[in-house]
Amino acid sequence: MSSAAGRDSADVRIHNLALLMRLLVDGPSARSELAAATGLSRGTVTALVDVLSSAGLVRESAVVGSGNGRPKTMLALAADRIAFAAMQLDADQAIFLAHDLAGEELVRVAEHHGRPMGDPDAVLDVAAHTLGAGLDALERLGRIPVGFTVVMLAPVGGEPRIVLADTDLDWGQVDVLGMLGAREPRLPADTILTSDEPAALAEAQRLPGERFVLYLKSNSGIGGAYLADGAFIAGAHGLASAIGHLPVDHDGLPCACGQRGCFVTVAGPDVVLAAAGLAELRDRDGLTAALAELVERVQAGDAAATAAFDAAAVWIARTIALLRMALDPSVIVLGGYWAELAPRIAAAAAPRLRIGAAEQLALAPPIVAGRLGADAALLGALHQARDAAIADPLSLASR
Repeated sequence: MSSAAGRDSADVRIHNLALLMRLLVDGPSARSELAAATGLSRGTVTALVDVLSSAGLVRESAVVGSGNGRPKTMLALAADRIAFAAMQLDADQAIFLAHDLAGEELVRVAEHHGRPMGDPDAVLDVAAHTLGAGLDALERLGRIPVGFTVVMLAPVGGEPRIVLADTDLDWGQVDVLGMLGAREPRLPADTILTSDEPAALAEAQRLPGERFVLYLKSNSGIGGAYLADGAFIAGAHGLASAIGHLPVDHDGLPCACGQRGCFVTVAGPDVVLAAAGLAELRDRDGLTAALAELVERVQAGDAAATAAFDAAAVWIARTIALLRMALDPSVIVLGGYWAELAPRIAAAAAPRLRIGAAEQLALAPPIVAGRLGADAALLGALHQARDAAIADPLSLASR
């Protein structure tokens, strides 16, 4: 056999192993069910299952009855030595989350940092403590983290990746991974720093068939991402997703990023909360609690909260109109607290999204609420890590 043929054979084997693992992620299956779902022969499936079982990735879980009267042995995921873990750092807190291969939660640790503006060291001290507590919990479970990701709800870019600016915390450029690693040496060397992309991916996966998904969110600041045919549009410097810093108000206020009239200066959460009279609540209980109160008041018809949000919704609608023409998405997904107020945003945007008489040139993309809540980015990061690992299952056996 030639070396090229050998590589092809190995590639096919890895592909088929990954195929079985993806099916088992959805729940236990029998060998016969795996064969039917994949089109592989029963003998091939049995041989592949033996490989996965020897690697500690699959186990026999139960024997159940079948329609033909013969019992069948169910197979389930194992991989008890590993966990997929991620940490999110936002304007209020650091959160560590770990799942097993089947997507079940193993560890969750959350600590508030108090939002010390302009002080990355104080925030990262808390983040490192959260990271350490999460890693300690995994160690007690006998698991090691795979595909570790740190999510910053702020623009990131460069190589190696750093935070470019975070107006929610009054940061300029900050080497988050370097500072975390100096505080917690167990930070995995291959840790990924990312922003809103995992949330966009996780929400897009809930919309099968949609090829061009624009994700916009506001919780810690304003952010988003654009997913086109499965690929993120990041730009030359990673700034294509820095939606909060689109300069939409050309005569507006200076922004901490160095521009003037950025989207976040007219519709960011702090701006809306201040206009709604909720700045004191934010300072006392945190941004997350204040935004929850804002949503409750808007939905209850409170005059001040409604006026504050509706004023911001005009800017949100204008920005959506600009992005629609620049990117031509098939659907627009709203995340963060905007998800709960999606109908108000959609109503404000609708008149600005019509192209041509009776929309004969292009229908307006639907504006829908995200479904994954505050954990969207964390869940997306865990799913990305798991998908990458499943693509080469035997790489997990060496962990």
